[in-house]
Amino acid sequence: MISARISQKIAFAVLLVFTIIVLVPVIAILGVLVKNGISSISWEFLSEMPRQGMRAGGIFPAIVGTLLLVVGTVLVALPVGVCAAIYLSEYAPKNRLSRIVRLSIVNLAGVPSIVHGLFGLGLFVLFFGFGTSLLAGWLTLAVLILPVIITAAEESLRAVPVELREASYALGATKWQTVRKVVLPSALPGIITGAILGIGRAAGETAPILFTVAAFYLPHLPGSIFDQVMALPYHLYVIATQVPNVPKELQYGTALVLMTLVFGVNLVAIVIRYFYLRTFRW
Repeated sequence: MISARISQKIAFAVLLVFTIIVLVPVIAILGVLVKNGISSISWEFLSEMPRQGMRAGGIFPAIVGTLLLVVGTVLVALPVGVCAAIYLSEYAPKNRLSRIVRLSIVNLAGVPSIVHGLFGLGLFVLFFGFGTSLLAGWLTLAVLILPVIITAAEESLRAVPVELREASYALGATKWQTVRKVVLPSALPGIITGAILGIGRAAGETAPILFTVAAFYLPHLPGSIFDQVMALPYHLYVIATQVPNVPKELQYGTALVLMTLVFGVNLVAIVIRYFYLRTFRW
């Protein structure tokens, strides 16, 4: 019979192997991008407007457009998602309707992104008349990442110990005061985790922005929320498949910038989550 110590070592070894299996492709992708794209990274590449039909110049409008899309999407989706999670976790009765709502949220998470793009085109671009614009892109991407944020926020709220709620009620606090001052701050790290996952998906999506906001070639910055923008995922797709004679270094350099941008935004969110983890302990 295998002893507990040997079983623990076997389990540790198996988990380590699977961790390495996950890390190897990521490291390989980063290595290929750095090897082939680092030569194109320069201040001019990051700060200039594209020229010669995107065969020369920089990708500054695409970088700014991607940041605007990510920030705007999170600002739209995070309050809505957190409020929905608070209702489902703290106020919604445990009946068939609430189960149907949760099932719908799970199913929405599995809808292909191209369907979200067509939905955004039909509702925000055509029906509401926003046109292909930042606003339409924000709303479409917000719908795309809402299931992730709602699910993560609800699980975080449910993980807060009941004793904290009971102690708050014992001190005379109302339901809303308990949620706002006790439950929500304690659940913030998990909520931020959901936002991080949403940021990663929103920054890398191409299909939804293709129909709602992305411009093929736009060598200037947007002036309002009703303007189109260039975005790194769509820009990478265009120069890799639609524009002939684009140097491979520019393609890999653009991909490297996109990966770095996503990692950078996620790192900021992780630092914020770490701060709240140190601030709120239970």
